[in-house]
Amino acid sequence: MSDPALGPTLRGAVDLSTLRNRPAQPATGGQAVPAGAPGPAGTPGEAVVVPSLVMDVTDETFPQILELSRVVPVVIDLWAEWCGPCKQLSPVLERVVTELAGRLVLAKVDVDANPQLSQAFRAQSIPMVVALVGGQPVPLFTGAVPEQQVRDVFAQLLQLAAQNGVTGTASADADPTAEAPEAPAEPPLPPLHAEAYAAIEEGDYPRAFTAYERALAENPRDEEARAGLGQVRLLDRVQGADLQAARAAAAAAPTDVAAQLVVADLDLAGGHVEDAFARLLDLFAQLPSDERGPVRERLLEFFALVGDADPRVLSARGRLASLLF
Repeated sequence: MSDPALGPTLRGAVDLSTLRNRPAQPATGGQAVPAGAPGPAGTPGEAVVVPSLVMDVTDETFPQILELSRVVPVVIDLWAEWCGPCKQLSPVLERVVTELAGRLVLAKVDVDANPQLSQAFRAQSIPMVVALVGGQPVPLFTGAVPEQQVRDVFAQLLQLAAQNGVTGTASADADPTAEAPEAPAEPPLPPLHAEAYAAIEEGDYPRAFTAYERALAENPRDEEARAGLGQVRLLDRVQGADLQAARAAAAAAPTDVAAQLVVADLDLAGGHVEDAFARLLDLFAQLPSDERGPVRERLLEFFALVGDADPRVLSARGRLASLLF
């Protein structure tokens, strides 16, 4: 959850070349970039019409987003449905982008549904937020950071964009005379859930852990608290972990349970669900029966995090069952 020092030049090791030349498809909601989209850099102050300041983007529609970033900076939110911190961060990103009134556009990428984008951005853990300025990637931060940090980073991003000649604005393609429907009010979070969310946002995982445990003690059937507890445990385990070192240790000791569990945690946190399942199931198959317990427990925890109805969970459960008999 680092606050980047954005320099005057674009930087980042993300390779988007394989995503540039696909046939452009309309982004969610309609045409994202008008005909005659700008070339290497947008004209200062240029305006562009988009379907919304917050758009869902796929592997197929991403080329339009690259072109859009030549006129107005685009923030990319890499998330997944099962990721609790993603659900905390996304509303913050949407609120701040909306308040900036078209100086930024937010593009949301579901990493599970769009594996090529996930791979291109090297999304090792989510939520992960990057930006595109003039078609070039700019790393921003990972994790559910506080709203003030989001505002500070976006202010730096706008300065960087201006230094690179990307100073256009976007406006949503909507009928200005139409009255916007009132959004239904969201019910307030239960107090212990709210405490856990606030703690996660501050990176205080022990406090979040305690809040969810208290919620479960009050109501053992509180599935949201149970899922939140699992997410906090995962976040706590991967906090500060070095992926490269973890992979090297796991490769050097294929049957070392602790080493394999670390990489599986990092894979799941990064959205690589099938890789995490496969690693643990392969390890489970190799171990003597009296050493399998921790691996089975971690698999069951992962299944609960991803969701019992997910086809990847159903497939992994089937393989686990076959290995037990």
